[in-house]
Amino acid sequence: MLSIIEQAGWPIWPLIFASIVSLGIIGERLWTLRSSVIAPKNLLPQVLQELRQKGVTPELLERLARGAPLGRVFAAALRNANSSREVMKEAVEEEGRAVAHELERFLTTLGTIATAAPLWGLFGTVIGMVEIFAALKAAGTDPAQLGHGISIALYNTATGLLVAIPSLIFFRHFRAKIDALIVEMEQQAIKLVEVLHGERR
Repeated sequence: MLSIIEQAGWPIWPLIFASIVSLGIIGERLWTLRSSVIAPKNLLPQVLQELRQKGVTPELLERLARGAPLGRVFAAALRNANSSREVMKEAVEEEGRAVAHELERFLTTLGTIATAAPLWGLFGTVIGMVEIFAALKAAGTDPAQLGHGISIALYNTATGLLVAIPSLIFFRHFRAKIDALIVEMEQQAIKLVEVLHGERR
């Protein structure tokens, strides 16, 4: 591994750093964006059961606000339980936007790495080509310098693609996952609002 890094030259170091950042983001997002953590399936039945027994209590609101993101959306709706359906819907949408913003954390960085890594690999290729042309002299070709230039060009191109492809795949995956979670939370919140206004049991 160290020999590859040496042969690839200094342009590979930013790609190594980008790969570490990308892996960190992918691991963190895989752990954070679990459906059971963001929008637990049993949360709505539990909230409805407690509402029927005790109504809207400060303890319930505090517990929901400190819990899952879906609980925060429910808490926003319950704080406006005595208001009209439109006011409750606005409160849910505002909290939903805040939750969506948190769910998308680090995705911009991951998308940037997916886009920039091949370009940096191409930059390494250009550096390698400069080394190759420098090896071609009128007096003769320097095989060591020629080989070094080829190594820089190929290793950086390959590393750029190796970093970019998984980053792009997971970026797309996380975007789709977040969209699905947001739709799920909206549906659950609408059910809660309809129950509170007597439109659903």
